[in-house]
Amino acid sequence: MDRPAEYIIAGNAFAATPLAPGLYVVSTPIGNLRDITIRALETLAAADLVLCEDTRTSAKLLDHYGIRGKRQALHEHNERARAEEIVSRIAGGQAIALISDAGTPLLSDPGFPLIRALAEANLPVFPIPGASALLSSLVVAGLPTDAFAFHGFLPPKSGARANALKSYVDSRETLVFYESPRRLDDTLAAMAEVFGDRQASVSLELTKRFERTFRGSLGELVEKFGGEQTKGEAVIVVAGAAEPSAPAAEDWQADLLAAMADQPMRSAVDEIAARYGLKRKEVYDAALALKAQH
Repeated sequence: MDRPAEYIIAGNAFAATPLAPGLYVVSTPIGNLRDITIRALETLAAADLVLCEDTRTSAKLLDHYGIRGKRQALHEHNERARAEEIVSRIAGGQAIALISDAGTPLLSDPGFPLIRALAEANLPVFPIPGASALLSSLVVAGLPTDAFAFHGFLPPKSGARANALKSYVDSRETLVFYESPRRLDDTLAAMAEVFGDRQASVSLELTKRFERTFRGSLGELVEKFGGEQTKGEAVIVVAGAAEPSAPAAEDWQADLLAAMADQPMRSAVDEIAARYGLKRKEVYDAALALKAQH
């Protein structure tokens, strides 16, 4: 006899509503087991199969809420090989849930090849939103959130890491990175070297008992974590590049006057606007004024 599709909260059992066929991408807690939605529990309980990054890790969550359905591993080493089978099962009418060890799947976690395969097969994929270390760290960093870029884990080798950071040096949006405790001090030192003394934050053990966030300049954070052994993955948030200062009007107008002496006004305006990153109309108006003066 099949087990009932149910989940348990504080000793009380709740029946889970049957799901429509498709893949359900379910966010799970990043530390505190209470950070899960009712919809996520219903989905995990009702799914025909729960795909776990590591079934042993996911068992702590699923067992805590009395969810007894079938589980299988889907991780970076087998996800491409298993994608065809999973697509076939969903096409046959099954509802399958995908979870990672913590947080929202696909964010530096397995799942992308499967989502692509389902998209190509025109099969439904449903997001079940919830916890995310990326968003949790971003909102407590004290840095702008109107535009940000998530870059996941940097390369572990120092040369490749430095090259990656250099490619972000001119980005003006807030930058978010994940890092292991073993490389946190080296990564912060590399960031200070490439980015200079920008403001940044480091969040550790988010949502857990000893959760903490440190804010300051990269130099201050290098000093704080130099040689210090931390636990759990860290999230580093770094301020984006500063807006470039506007060029002095006397400088670009002097160059504009010199350019107009050697070429037609239209060409001179185009050259100076491109060189200084100015609006063409502003340069054109200045060219007319200079022409009238000379």
